[in-house]
Amino acid sequence: MLKIVVFIKQVPDTGSKAGVNPDGTIDRARAKRMLNPFDKFALQKAVELKRGVGAFVTCVTMGPPPATEVLVEAFEHGADMGVLLTDKRLAASDTLATAYALHMVVRHLGDFDLILTGLQTTDGDTAQVGPQIAERLDVPQVTYCEALSISGNVLSARRVVEGGYQNLEARLPALVTVANSATPLEPKRFADVAAVKEFLRHPEEREKRIKTVSLDVIGANPAHAGLVGSPTVVGKTWKLGEIGGSCALFQGESVEREVEHLLAKLASDGHRITELVNG
Repeated sequence: MLKIVVFIKQVPDTGSKAGVNPDGTIDRARAKRMLNPFDKFALQKAVELKRGVGAFVTCVTMGPPPATEVLVEAFEHGADMGVLLTDKRLAASDTLATAYALHMVVRHLGDFDLILTGLQTTDGDTAQVGPQIAERLDVPQVTYCEALSISGNVLSARRVVEGGYQNLEARLPALVTVANSATPLEPKRFADVAAVKEFLRHPEEREKRIKTVSLDVIGANPAHAGLVGSPTVVGKTWKLGEIGGSCALFQGESVEREVEHLLAKLASDGHRITELVNG
C-alpha cells in the first residue's frame, strides 16, 4: 500500500476582512480561516490514488492549534491521519524555514512513497515550499502536475508548461506539486463525514488520528525555523484598498482622442507630463 503525505495549510479566508498587524504580518487572529484552495487539488489526487491503487493518506499542516480544522476537513474527504506541527518558534517563517520544518516532519514520520502539495498558497503565492522540501529530502520532483498515475514504483505525470505539457516519469519516492488545472476536490461523502463525526466524539480516537508535534519532537533545530531561520526580509506590507482610489474611463472615441483626454485629466489633477513615448 502506498504511503502518501499531503501538505495542506490553513489560510485567511479570501472573502474575510483580514487586516495587517503593526509589524507587517497578517492579522490571522481576526481573519476567518479556510483550507488553502490550491491544496484541495493535491488532496483530490491523494484520494483518487487511495481509491484506485490503495494508499494510506497522511495530511500534514503547520500552524497554531486551530489549524486542526483543515485536518478534520481532510478526513471528511477521505484522508486517514493528520499531523499538526505547532510551535511558537515557527512564527514568521519564510519559505526556507517552512520547508526545513516540514521536511523534518516527513523524516519524523518515516518511510513515504509520494508527497503531494498544492501549487502555492493564497497567503504567500511563492510556489517555493514544495520544491524546497523535495531538495531537502533529495527526491525527484514534478511541479505543475495536472495528471498522474502510479505503476509499481514508477510515477507517470503530465506537467503543464508554457504552450503545452510534458510527460515525465520518476522513481518513487517523489514529490509532486499539483496544478489547479487538475481534478477539483470532490464533494464530501456521507460515509466519510459520518465517520469523522463519530471519532470526534471520542478524545482517545481523536488523539490517535491527529498527532500534534513540535520542533523538539521532530528533532528540528530552532535556529533554522521561524524568524531566526528566515533570511527573507520584508520591507513593507500593507492592505490593498486601505487608501482608496477612483477610476476614470475614457471610451467611445479614437485612441488619439482618448489619450488627449487622459493627458488633460492628468494635467488637471496636478500631474506633470514630461514625456510621451510613442509605441
